[in-house]
Amino acid sequence: MTTTTSAPRTSRPGAAPSRADAPLGPADDRLARALAGAAPERVGSVSAVVGLSIDVSGLSGAVGDLVLLGDPADVAPPVPAQIVAATAKTLRCMPLGTVSGLRTGMPARSTGRPLTAPTGNALLGRVLDGLGRPIDGKGPLLGAHRVPVDASAPSALGRSRVDTPLTLGVRALDTLATVGRGQRIGLFAGSGVGKSSLLSMIARGTEAEVSVIALVGERGREVREFLEDDLGPEGLARSVVVVATSDEPPLVRRQSAFVATRIAEAFRAEGRDVVLMMDSLTRVAMAQREIGLSVGEPPATRGYPPSTFSLLAQLLERAGTDERGSVTGIYTVLVDGDDHNEPIADAARSILDGHVVLTRELAVAGHFPSIDVLGSISRVAGRVTSPEQRAAATGLRQVMAARRRAQDLLDVGAYVAGSNALVDAAVANADGIDAFLRQGMDEVAAADASWQQLARLVNAMGVR
Repeated sequence: MTTTTSAPRTSRPGAAPSRADAPLGPADDRLARALAGAAPERVGSVSAVVGLSIDVSGLSGAVGDLVLLGDPADVAPPVPAQIVAATAKTLRCMPLGTVSGLRTGMPARSTGRPLTAPTGNALLGRVLDGLGRPIDGKGPLLGAHRVPVDASAPSALGRSRVDTPLTLGVRALDTLATVGRGQRIGLFAGSGVGKSSLLSMIARGTEAEVSVIALVGERGREVREFLEDDLGPEGLARSVVVVATSDEPPLVRRQSAFVATRIAEAFRAEGRDVVLMMDSLTRVAMAQREIGLSVGEPPATRGYPPSTFSLLAQLLERAGTDERGSVTGIYTVLVDGDDHNEPIADAARSILDGHVVLTRELAVAGHFPSIDVLGSISRVAGRVTSPEQRAAATGLRQVMAARRRAQDLLDVGAYVAGSNALVDAAVANADGIDAFLRQGMDEVAAADASWQQLARLVNAMGVR
């Protein structure tokens, strides 16, 4: 059915406001709602359900808008779906729920609006699903405001410079890969090396005002363990947790990353310093791969369609500073087969402002956190640390690098003491270096104490 409307009337420049231009009063508002309710509704239908994609015909809509599949009169509630592609005749949608029970000919209605996310202080201490709905049994989000999930990244010239350090509570990171407020850094490691454990240490030890934590594609078993054991009541009280487990539809897993980012952006707009932790960025890319292949995108590098790499840039660029506050992004990256040059890791590293490498060799040796200090770098460390601090960090790196180069000789007993002063210092102070880099899961290290400990260690080694 097609309906027509007359063009809106406009006032002449300088003329007095007409009745049509005047603000709507209560009676006018009721009339507008009544007219909107009496307007004919355009209803389409499901024309195909293939794999993860649903084709809808007879409707018009924009990419990103929500569509409700099913009859409101049915016992089962309509299934929400999001438009991900459009042609002249059909809309290609992806479900935000189970596809079980969907069939061709099923009615489809366009909502005319995109997915929204809740924002505000009402979210602190709450656990949400991938679409921003509470799942912790604490009732509705009273006082929360809903805003569109999609938003623009801060302009390049509108960003404040990253010039203030952010304490994370982990000695190795705070001193040797110092993070600044508004920086974006990645934790790169293979499976089972300790990325999630390190993230939980940061969640408890960071000095940021608000923590937004996105668990994307996590095992359902680990969610409650993370909330109760790793985060704890004190950490949860100043955090917002967004969860999309591995059994959720790919669109929900992908959207959970953007919902968490949008929540963090809202706190940043209030002038707050926020830390956004996402575990993991790789699973977001995997979800986008499923979506892209389902809508007909060609597979590119290792099966990832081109949209995956543009999605990573869109997601990561939204973190950072603006004119009022900051979002410090910490993203875990699951490297495929411990290959740190695989496509997602390589693309993420090129966008992020630094990377922390966790190695399996340290993990199996019981060295925790298993951070490869020499393979990790923060691109803003030079701007957020003092010359004395940089000298101490460089001194320890030089000693560790010298020992790594001579490790083969040390293993076979061929190294002659006195051949290299840095290697001698590394061997003599091996226990002190190891004690500095190790840290217990429940230990929170103050930044000042960490820098003092590093200075004492470097002075003891006699490094200049």
